[in-house]
Amino acid sequence: MSRRAMYGKMAAVFLGCSIGGPLIMYYVTPSEGELFKRFSPDLQKRNLEMRPEREKNYKDFAGKMIEYSKSDKPIWAAEEDARRKVREEIMSRESAERKVREERAAEMRAEIQAAKAR
Repeated sequence: MSRRAMYGKMAAVFLGCSIGGPLIMYYVTPSEGELFKRFSPDLQKRNLEMRPEREKNYKDFAGKMIEYSKSDKPIWAAEEDARRKVREEIMSRESAERKVREERAAEMRAEIQAAKAR
């Protein structure tokens, strides 16, 4: 067998795999609408009901990924920083609420002592 024949066969196999494979996948794979029509009516109803929630979750996820990609840190480190930031906000909010409660309690004690003194 000559080299030209061997290279010709190799080129034919390469083209068959690189072009034919994706074409077969495109032909065999159903579109989103066709797939949805194959669902049972209950699944279609549930899918339509949960669509806004899934879209919201995806937008949140995509937003987080965009935010994390702006950082030079790895994603897991950026996520940990975001979690730490949320924890710090919660702690500061709780401490502010605690201070307000303590001030109210002190004011009420002062009013009670003033009422007793009268």
